Amino acid sequence: MGFISETDRVRTLLAREGSGVTGPDVFYREAMAFLGSKKRRDMLTGERYYRGQHDILKRVRTAIGPEGELEEIQNLPNNRIVDNQYARVVDQKVNYLLGRPVTFETDDPRFRGELARVFGPEFRRVLRAVGEDALNCGIGWIHPCYGRGETLTFRRIAPYEVLSFWADEGHTVLECALRIYEQERLGEGPGARSLRAELYTAEGLYRFRVDGGLIPDGGFAPYYTCVCDDESRYTGGWPALPLVPFRASGREIPLIQRVKPLQDGINLILSEYENRMQEDSHNTVLVIKNYDGENLGEFRRNLAAFGAVKVRTADGADGGVETLSVSVDGENFMSLVSLLKRSLVENAKGFDLRDLTLGGSPNQMAIQTMYADIDLDAAAMELEFAAGFRKLMTFVAVHLENAGMPGLRPEKVEVIFNRDVLINETESIENCVRSQGILSEETILYQHPWTSDVDKELRRLKLVRECSL
Repeated sequence: MGFISETDRVRTLLAREGSGVTGPDVFYREAMAFLGSKKRRDMLTGERYYRGQHDILKRVRTAIGPEGELEEIQNLPNNRIVDNQYARVVDQKVNYLLGRPVTFETDDPRFRGELARVFGPEFRRVLRAVGEDALNCGIGWIHPCYGRGETLTFRRIAPYEVLSFWADEGHTVLECALRIYEQERLGEGPGARSLRAELYTAEGLYRFRVDGGLIPDGGFAPYYTCVCDDESRYTGGWPALPLVPFRASGREIPLIQRVKPLQDGINLILSEYENRMQEDSHNTVLVIKNYDGENLGEFRRNLAAFGAVKVRTADGADGGVETLSVSVDGENFMSLVSLLKRSLVENAKGFDLRDLTLGGSPNQMAIQTMYADIDLDAAAMELEFAAGFRKLMTFVAVHLENAGMPGLRPEKVEVIFNRDVLINETESIENCVRSQGILSEETILYQHPWTSDVDKELRRLKLVRECSL
């Protein structure tokens, strides 16, 4: 059986239901299915774990009750420790690939400055957030649009709000997308929210209110409106759907799926270790001999209040209190935590800088070995992000044409991701010095660790040479 695109499936549902069913009815059913789907739950889990809201925070201490069922115990230590190694690895990956500004190479130098301005500091913030989305949810979304002052801006849209309809199996052609999100209702007090939806199509945006169906609310709107020199206005259309995907990998699998059991194990071991350390004579197992009291509750109260209990002698047997203590071997706990942390880093394809501190000053080969896993993973992410940038370039080309600078060819623009790699500066500088006379000055400056802007350094060198003449 051949591949059936998601848009073809929706059309089939419309035809099967008959003329009495409208497009919004089918989209509403798809939206409700998406809101309760495992795919969306995995996205929310990745986002939740990145923010530190782990499952350990809901843990309760239990024991088997009189009826053989598990019951919650309130009088035992119940620590809920979160050691967020998952967020640490996500930040590593995002900073490694996107920590430095992305640069662009183009045959036409006119557009180099314009591209640097369009993809400026504000875009870098959006790109970093989308990088986090791509890892936490498997995919991130950028919506190019016009903001105030008719400037091209880029909005991040949360992945767990977007139901996408792809025309192909490889998810390269997006025909339409439905965004489902909550909106605060003003004037109705805190917490009053309503569910809304936006349908992104090739011709424009359709807005709905979600209340037992998709109810039109706001109608149709074009993506942007241009003002001509004579103050007249016309609506403009983008060359493609203005919703661009950025993936961590082609399979769109959230990173949390690979490491969640390991992260939960780290939290559980640390929490249990803290519980064991807090268990003392007031809350450990006690053996009571000939206790002169009414019940164990009274015994516990006396022990907690006075730190002492009264025992008696009966039938020639001495009374007394003994404890059954279990020794806590901290080394066993810490060894298991270290093993789980290393496994998490390896499965997430991150790196551990502590490996470099064991051998003194590391050489460049040792640094490259440490970066091997994250470098391979970053290469796949870079490939997907480069594809996202190529799609964004089509919208930038339209924007520059509207601004009076036509001629930008997106296929001629090369996107360069400057990875934030730890290096041995001494070795790198020595290699640059040895390369003089073999490589061009521009290439050497590009590889020098102290160079932030190659063109600026070339101008400075030229000025120094002219002044020395």
